[in-house]
Amino acid sequence: MSLPLFPLPNVVLLPGLVLPLYVFEPRYRDLLARVRRSGEPFGITRLGPALDEGTPFVERVGTVGTLAYVREVVDHADGTASILVVGGDRFEVKDFDTSESYLSADVEVLPMETGDPVVIGVLGRTVLQGVVDLHRENAEKVRAGAPKDPLLLSTYCAALMPLTAEQGDEVLRAPSVADRFEVLASLIPSRTLN
Repeated sequence: MSLPLFPLPNVVLLPGLVLPLYVFEPRYRDLLARVRRSGEPFGITRLGPALDEGTPFVERVGTVGTLAYVREVVDHADGTASILVVGGDRFEVKDFDTSESYLSADVEVLPMETGDPVVIGVLGRTVLQGVVDLHRENAEKVRAGAPKDPLLLSTYCAALMPLTAEQGDEVLRAPSVADRFEVLASLIPSRTLN
């Protein structure tokens, strides 16, 4: 599958999350025009920092990302746009394509495996309790809003945790829901586990 990419520094879009974006660069205006015409998603990947001044752009682009589906577009008089996207499936980049004004890639969708249900149950409860403890002032709302579905619960918890972009990328790369909960459990601040 060929996919236009929108690499973002310090941003990881997890499946199911909503992300507002402001599109102002000409190359991303071209990307937005393409996806509006076709109705296809585009890919959001994390753009890593340059190791030195000579680091090529493509070498900074993450190879695991999330399909982004446009849900709302507000066009501005100056040609820019404010958009709202929602994260879909994860994908892995197989090969980059630099033939357009924006970066594209041949990608393969990564299915999210479930994993061990016992691990999911135990770690899901642990992670949710850690998130509730992080948000003590809104503990009841956090607990009441927690989805029952394990995959959605893992995304919900990740969205409420103070994750760095690198940690978010680690969560995104987890191959199963059980693995995702293992990563999240390791990232719960220790003060919440006391």
